[in-house]
Amino acid sequence: MGYHRAGFDVTGVDIAPQPRYPFAFIQADALEYVREHGHEYDVIHASPPCQAYSATLPIRGNEHPDLVAPVRALLMATGRPFIIENVPGAPLENPLTLCGTMFGLRVIRHRLFEIHPEPIWFPPEPCCHNGKATSASNRTPGKTNGFATGHSYITVVGNSYLIADGRAAMGIDWMTRRGLSQAIPPAYTEWIGRQILPLMGEGE
Repeated sequence: MGYHRAGFDVTGVDIAPQPRYPFAFIQADALEYVREHGHEYDVIHASPPCQAYSATLPIRGNEHPDLVAPVRALLMATGRPFIIENVPGAPLENPLTLCGTMFGLRVIRHRLFEIHPEPIWFPPEPCCHNGKATSASNRTPGKTNGFATGHSYITVVGNSYLIADGRAAMGIDWMTRRGLSQAIPPAYTEWIGRQILPLMGEGE
């Protein structure tokens, strides 16, 4: 959604069906698709599975694929500009860190972005965590502000927050709870997209 708002014509690719995806969608193995069709696109954004790098991995104790390096190699082979997104701790090269607080959102969600060709960019605003965060919403009947009393942010994880609050905090109004827990706020990629378009000579 962020790239769409920045002016891109967006096509999504995922091995699993995505019935709520709002743009053109191709169900396919993303690595195979990039290998065969990546050169047909102006810019490629990749979000390899993040579970292998997540802070919760030791808790869950499961094994997950480490795909950042294979994804990077495939993207480099396309010769196209690209972005790789992932969580803190992922092995990205010289990543840019973005947070919801940089965009006036009420969510603290750090995400890393490796961008090629590597730009010299600075975040739109400093990361500011003044205030307290919670994963719970205020469920008192009649309350118009769902955020728990005394808290400035929702972490948008788990099941204790109201979906309406999570959507408002993330700037996303179409996702389910499961989608929200893994999503990137569109403000992040809209900002990146608006930086990329002038470098491509594409203003329209």
